[in-house]
Amino acid sequence: MPLPKLTDAQVAWVIRKVAIYIEQQRRSFLRGAAPLSQNQKAAMRPFFPDSTLNSVRIVVLRGIRVGNPPLYEDLERLGFEPGCLPDFAHMAAITFVDTIVSHEPFTSRLLFHELVHVVQYQKFGLANFATRYVRGFLSGGSYEAITLEMNAYELEGRYMAAPTKAFSVEAEVQTWIDASWF
Repeated sequence: MPLPKLTDAQVAWVIRKVAIYIEQQRRSFLRGAAPLSQNQKAAMRPFFPDSTLNSVRIVVLRGIRVGNPPLYEDLERLGFEPGCLPDFAHMAAITFVDTIVSHEPFTSRLLFHELVHVVQYQKFGLANFATRYVRGFLSGGSYEAITLEMNAYELEGRYMAAPTKAFSVEAEVQTWIDASWF
């Protein structure tokens, strides 16, 4: 389904609201989050720098789900169809800067994917990550077409194809950024 066309001012407003939501969620979940276990760090060390593995915090929710951003109601008033926006309750996990909130126990695959997002946040910063996420959704028309997600799924696929073949996610994300149109 085609998305409504937003003005530049509306897009800027959405980006600001998304960045605020991410930071609020990060602060909220950080209190109950824990560092990666030694086993998780060991499994991810061939792909991620220690600085990332040591700074990230994770939490697995039980009995509750992450809610959609409050701005979804505003977007529906602007013409977005219910159901066309990504539903956070159906996502396996969500990364809020350096805090990963999961709706299910972490597998290596899930942790890897979310750690790619942590690296993306490190490269872009919160404001630029939010900008690219929102613009990616608006230009692509779906969650699957968000370039940040496409990058994370591509690297996840590479990892899953050869989980013992080390590569630097940080270097791969930087190469992707350098080669991208943004």
